This record gives sequence, C-alpha cells and structure tokens, in this order.
Amino acid sequence: MITLGITGRSGCGKSTVTAVFAAKGVPLADADQISREILLPGSPLLPRLAQRFGADILHPDGSLDRRLLADRAFATPEGKAALDGMTHPEILGRIRAAKQQAAQEGHRLFVLDGAVIVGTAAQQECDRLCVVTAPFATSVARIVARDGISPEMAARRLNAQTPEQTLTQNADYILCNDGALEQLQAAAAALCTELLTEGV
Repeated sequence: MITLGITGRSGCGKSTVTAVFAAKGVPLADADQISREILLPGSPLLPRLAQRFGADILHPDGSLDRRLLADRAFATPEGKAALDGMTHPEILGRIRAAKQQAAQEGHRLFVLDGAVIVGTAAQQECDRLCVVTAPFATSVARIVARDGISPEMAARRLNAQTPEQTLTQNADYILCNDGALEQLQAAAAALCTELLTEGV
C-alpha cells in the first residue's frame, strides 16, 4: 500500500484534491481533523495538558479553552515543545491506526491529508508527497471568501506558513492550482488513477 501525503498552504485547494481521492474510494486520514479530535471533551490528553499548562485551561463543562492553551504554550519555546510532545504522539497513533486498517482491508492507496506534514513526524508516515500550490493572490482571495477575514489578515496568515518553495522541494508530485476548478480536479483524478494502477 502506498501512503500519499497531500499538503499545501492555506487556500491552495488541498481539500478539493483530497475530495477527488475520497470520491474514488481511497481511505484517508485528515491530520488537521485528528488534531482537533484529540482536544475534545473526554480525551485522555486534556488532564495531562491541564497538569502542564494550568487547570483553568479547561472550562467547567470539560471543554478546552483553546485560546488560553495557545497563549501559554506558545509563550515560550519550552511550552511549544511540551505541547507538541503531548499532542504529536496522539496524532501519529491515530494516523497509524487508520493506515493499518486500510492495509488490512486490502487498499492499494492511503491518503494523509494535512496542512503541516513537511518537517514533522507525519512526513515519515508518507511514502510520497503531493503538494498543491496556488498563486499567492488566489490563495488570499480564497481565504478571505472562506473565513470572512480581511485580505491583510489572510496574507499575514499565509506568510506565517511554511514557504511554498520548502514544500515543493519535498514533493514527489506538484498540482498547480492556477486555472479552473475542473483542471485541478482532473489533475488530481489522473494522479489518483496513476497511483492506484501502479504495479498492477
């Protein structure tokens, strides 16, 4: 089974690409969704986070005050390292479980969808990497439309992410989203078919 990581910066059209793979029956793990799930009420991770960053990061109903956690965790390099040290193994564990299940079910291809794969332990879980790129102005416009924020805010968010050049240097495949939506979908479908039929 081939594990393909699909990544890209905000507003690049990554979710359009993963939707094409999902529509073809390819099982996938969404790293961004998993990172949210492990912080939901009832997660065994929450008491450990509360112990490290203060009991008041948990609301009375057991839910997490994400902003307060972020403020404390990102205040120092040690705090960020502690947060990563607790959350990353949980995320990886769930990714591996999903991969294992897909392999047991006899799938030829598995997709790991994540905004942050390059330079993290998640990259080691991928056999190959597909990077979705888009012109800066296009991405800014998409983020503005999607999140209802100002273009300045959208541009700041993009500039804070991993540079596109760093992503493409690590890529086995690059899907450039600089045309119509149908073009990107067609390119994604072609890549999916190529990977599914590889070695058959």
